[in-house]
Amino acid sequence: MPPGNASGDEPEWVATWKDHASAFDRVKSVTLTLSESRPASWIAEEAAVTPNTARDHLRRLIDLGVVVAIEQDGPRHYYPDPLYTRLRDVRELLEDTTKRELSEQAAALKEDISEWKAGYDADSPDALRERTVAEDVPAEQAHELTRVASDWELARYRLSLVQDAIENHDRWTSDPSSFTI
Repeated sequence: MPPGNASGDEPEWVATWKDHASAFDRVKSVTLTLSESRPASWIAEEAAVTPNTARDHLRRLIDLGVVVAIEQDGPRHYYPDPLYTRLRDVRELLEDTTKRELSEQAAALKEDISEWKAGYDADSPDALRERTVAEDVPAEQAHELTRVASDWELARYRLSLVQDAIENHDRWTSDPSSFTI
């Protein structure tokens, strides 16, 4: 949605978003959902702000340790700071989940990973992805292998978050000021 459009030309949800969220919040929201780095102009369009406004807010987000910038083939690209994202996710687990529930989640994630290892006779998600390019693998199976590899990676990441939350549960939930790495 180009920021210069009259409100009559923009979808209703964009107008509502602009009415209920500041430009800073929209830039932050768009940037924190990125799975790959993007230039400020792309973020600006998605956040319904001007590119200069996006760059100003992105600089502030960098200063806050929420966003990282890299030089990539011309314009600067931005993406969520991995450490910020990880700590936010661990904090969410600590706030919403008991230690027992965390242990149950860890067991379920380990079970899923074991089933993928056995069911696909593979040691890693990358091993599944390598199979997708084999000539004897039909497109439908290649899509399935790609999906399972992504699910497996997500499960490994989620398990690492759960492990951090379990290992630090007592310290980080009893004294919030001790929330350090």
